[in-house]
Amino acid sequence: MPRDEDRAKFVKLASARVSKALKDIQLIGNLANRSNYDYTDDDVTKIFKALNEEISACKKRFELSNKKGGAAKFTLE
Repeated sequence: MPRDEDRAKFVKLASARVSKALKDIQLIGNLANRSNYDYTDDDVTKIFKALNEEISACKKRFELSNKKGGAAKFTLE
């Protein structure tokens, strides 16, 4: 697949997936309405811990794929 097609595919998929993720996060935010839902501070902590961990893992994948030169260098000094 030519690079232009790779880029177009990435833009299309990334736009759709990020838009869906943002909408889903907004829906999670709707759960904050105490008149409709009962939750604890521990529940909220668990939700944001899970979201933050997944964002960190995703970011790490992008960072690792951008590294040039392969394996890390090691020297014993």
